[in-house]
Amino acid sequence: MKRGDFLGHVGWTGAGIAYALTAGGIVRAADMTSGDPYFIQISDSHLGFHLPANPDVAGTLKKTIGLINALPNQPSFVIHTGDVTHLSKPEQFDLGKQLLGTLKAPTIVLPGEHDALAGGLKPFYANFPAKSGTDGWFSWEAQGVHYVALVNVFDFENMGKLGNDQLGWLQRDLAGVPKSRPVVVFAHVPLYALYPEWGWTTEDGSKALSMLAGFDAVTVLNGHIHQVIEHTEGNIRFATANATAYPQPSPGKAPKPGPLALPPDQLLHVIGYRTIEMHAGNATTHNVTLG
Repeated sequence: MKRGDFLGHVGWTGAGIAYALTAGGIVRAADMTSGDPYFIQISDSHLGFHLPANPDVAGTLKKTIGLINALPNQPSFVIHTGDVTHLSKPEQFDLGKQLLGTLKAPTIVLPGEHDALAGGLKPFYANFPAKSGTDGWFSWEAQGVHYVALVNVFDFENMGKLGNDQLGWLQRDLAGVPKSRPVVVFAHVPLYALYPEWGWTTEDGSKALSMLAGFDAVTVLNGHIHQVIEHTEGNIRFATANATAYPQPSPGKAPKPGPLALPPDQLLHVIGYRTIEMHAGNATTHNVTLG
């Protein structure tokens, strides 16, 4: 089967995870690792960005991918939690597909608001197809963990919202999951009110969190903030991720959010990727910078 045909069937670089195309052929993601679940999160690559905060965002994404591909123990999957592109232009999506397609591990790509600047999410899903039979959000089970991929960005202005259809789906999805099973949730914008003044929240996120509150251990991972901020509410642990492109100011430390220009020798110390290992239901995160 040609790679293009395979991608069309299962959405390998979109929201698919059941099967992946690797150098060794087609394998099930669940078969790719043994022992404790282990995966990697990258986020906010902003391909097409050329301002002083990082004039070579493609280069830093390539470096990130190179570091991940060089790991002796490859992750079960890599998930990109949004803003692959900066302006949703065709050439930016093409470059994103090209670069992310070089990852050795199965790859999931979720949308950010910068991926929805041209006609909503239609161009994004044309390049990173949603998992077949879904509306972009979906879940899967692997190695004793329940994973949930949510979409809380629908266009540049309509971000930080899940909507009734997705919330109804989430309720049905979680109804069949034992409360003792670890749950890991992915999204672009934070589900909790991290800093509403800057739009760093999901307006109906509390409804999703109330559904998750009854589980023993929940980890929610997102992007959008371009920095690591961790927070815990009851059984739910939240962790935002560094970008691969550029940092943003800490909440309230600037008049508004946006690219934060640092001296060149400091930039690589605040961008990179995150590894997540699951041990007995608990998530251990390790943030790796490029510097």
